[in-house]
Amino acid sequence: MSPSVDVVIPAFNEEASLPLVLAAVPRGRVRRVVVCDNASTDRTAAAAAAGGADVVREGRAGYGSACLRALAHLRESGPPEVVVFLDGDYSDHPEELDRLVDPIRDGLADLVIGSRTLGERERGALLPQARAGNAVACWLIRLLYGHRYTDLGPFRAISWTALERLEMSDPDFGWTAEMQVKALRRGLRVLERPVSYRRRVGVSKITGTVRGTLRAGCKILWTVLRHAGRRD
Repeated sequence: MSPSVDVVIPAFNEEASLPLVLAAVPRGRVRRVVVCDNASTDRTAAAAAAGGADVVREGRAGYGSACLRALAHLRESGPPEVVVFLDGDYSDHPEELDRLVDPIRDGLADLVIGSRTLGERERGALLPQARAGNAVACWLIRLLYGHRYTDLGPFRAISWTALERLEMSDPDFGWTAEMQVKALRRGLRVLERPVSYRRRVGVSKITGTVRGTLRAGCKILWTVLRHAGRRD
């Protein structure tokens, strides 16, 4: 039997892209979609509601803060067996969701990362600064944790029981790295699967600016280093 699957989408000013994302989610496989409006100044919440999503709001800015608020909603209202995370900018391909969920369903993994570097990418979708940051972070994880990741991509699936074991806490750019290194520290079965990636709708709030790129890169590397020195 297929597990129950809920999708979490953190969103900041994604009014234009969210209708496309929500229309591409395979609703026959997904129980519900939760969009966290992360202090948007446009009609992100209205677009999410019109697309049939549960809408929650988080006033504290930050990718991780939005994810944590959405997870609190799931916890309060009845969690699924599997949570899928994807971005609200239409760069991911939601229709490829089964690539990530099936290994969990089949008992092969607890966490499945959608790897953009292993999959097909539209020209210009993964900016040079993003590729470089990914490479450095993955190299550092391999050095410190002995595991070879190829990406820290946002499109990922994890079983609810495994997610609760991770005790996620990062409020912003370190969220994906925190999940991946904690999964290694706590003995989760981790796989990567190739996913497609396209140019996002609009300008990235992170890699679209030099300041955003530097802030995100520093936080990711700090997250990788910080958890390497902890005992779980």
